[in-house]
Amino acid sequence: MDIQTNAPVIDADEILEGIKGWVDIESPSHDPEGVNRVADAVETAASKIGAQIDRTPGQDGFGDILKVRTPWGGDGPGILVLSHIDTVHPEGTLADLNPWRREGDKVYGPGIYDMKAGAYIAFYAYQHLVRSGKESPLPITFVYVPEEEIGSPTSQKMIEDEAKKNKYVLVTEPAREGGKIVTARRGVLRYEIKTHGRPAHSGSRHMDGRSSIKEMARLILQMEDFTDYDRGITANVGLIQGGTGCNVVPEHCSIELDMRVDNMEMAREAEAMVAALESSDPDVELSISGGLNRPPYEKDEAITRLYEHAKTIAADIGFDLQDMKTGGGSDGNFTAAVGVPTLDGLGADGHGAHTLDEFIYFSSLVERTKLMLGLFETLE
Repeated sequence: MDIQTNAPVIDADEILEGIKGWVDIESPSHDPEGVNRVADAVETAASKIGAQIDRTPGQDGFGDILKVRTPWGGDGPGILVLSHIDTVHPEGTLADLNPWRREGDKVYGPGIYDMKAGAYIAFYAYQHLVRSGKESPLPITFVYVPEEEIGSPTSQKMIEDEAKKNKYVLVTEPAREGGKIVTARRGVLRYEIKTHGRPAHSGSRHMDGRSSIKEMARLILQMEDFTDYDRGITANVGLIQGGTGCNVVPEHCSIELDMRVDNMEMAREAEAMVAALESSDPDVELSISGGLNRPPYEKDEAITRLYEHAKTIAADIGFDLQDMKTGGGSDGNFTAAVGVPTLDGLGADGHGAHTLDEFIYFSSLVERTKLMLGLFETLE
């Protein structure tokens, strides 16, 4: 197939300029004003090329959810493109810690790899269709999510509802390991676990106290032992806080537990293991909240067919598209779990997600844009 016939040139420098415009607007998940400034930029650019705009005000202290739809295709099922416009990086990162810069093939900036480059690549592919005077066989709906980095708590329902209205889902998370796309992800469970003991002076009345930290330490070892690599379960206690002073038997302690699973059977088993946790001290109370945050994204026959279609497009462009399974979660977990064929990791190639060394490869921009454009033009 020749997806570029009679079309304007896809310009890598123009793509990079557009990416810079979005990276220059810092947008931490918990900064709704920053996230909304990115949404404003997307909305303005999309309106200029005739897109239909639907913007849902943010909830619970998060930014707005922006939906952009092609003017063609009516309300029928089509292609859903998922992008998030929040980042993990606090405001100020761009000024000092990871400033925008290009060093050879590498282009740096907070959130450039995860995932403003991918979000812009998909927008540019749509813009290229419009400039070329073309329409895709299917309508395309873009959803820009404001809080994916913390689990998409306010946008999950819209993501799932939109997925059910469409035939395919394309997720613009970054490419992995040299350009691989993602066709499966592990499921994610998140818990907050608290212990409540009895405070006492650690010197004069130590015997009266009941240490919440001591009990939590025992529970942490038990939780870490949930990990079973052979069976596809990992457990990680990543945050802990407690106590009020070195000379006080601690009354309170809390931790956050992250678990990853390969499939729903393992997810149910993980839930049962956490539910079975008990305090060994009757004077220390235990409370548990949380559960399945993102269901497993499992590669099935429909996803395999979609991947093979993308692989054919890539071959015509001139590169070998490989796929992989990854342990990280994304909004693709939600869409695959509701049964809609989903391809993930369609963004730019690069490295360093969630770090201060985050970059993309400039050389990946044109081929990833052509791949997205090819999917737009050939999915029916």
